[in-house]
Amino acid sequence: MRLTIPVAKVLSALLAEPEAPRYGLDLMRLTGLPSGTLYPVLHRLQAAGWLAADWEDVDPAAAGRPARRYYRLTGEGIRSARSALTELRALVPAEPAGPDLVWAPVW
Repeated sequence: MRLTIPVAKVLSALLAEPEAPRYGLDLMRLTGLPSGTLYPVLHRLQAAGWLAADWEDVDPAAAGRPARRYYRLTGEGIRSARSALTELRALVPAEPAGPDLVWAPVW
């Protein structure tokens, strides 16, 4: 899995509560990523076996909204995401080079 910044953001958001299922809009709010960036990342994570996705069992007419697709990390996804983000964190300098390079991942 190629660990890009969007992938790292999604993994960090999912690892904040690994057992909590998240839907697309929820992940967009947590990561700040637009849908055109988020959904390809989710698809790649799912194809790699790091992510499980299931449609909620809801009547859209009764709920007043479409059914949501919920995503959660698999056991392998949790292990692999933690490892990948730890490796990434080791590459980040302890002292930022400037005020624009402040990055505080959550995991």
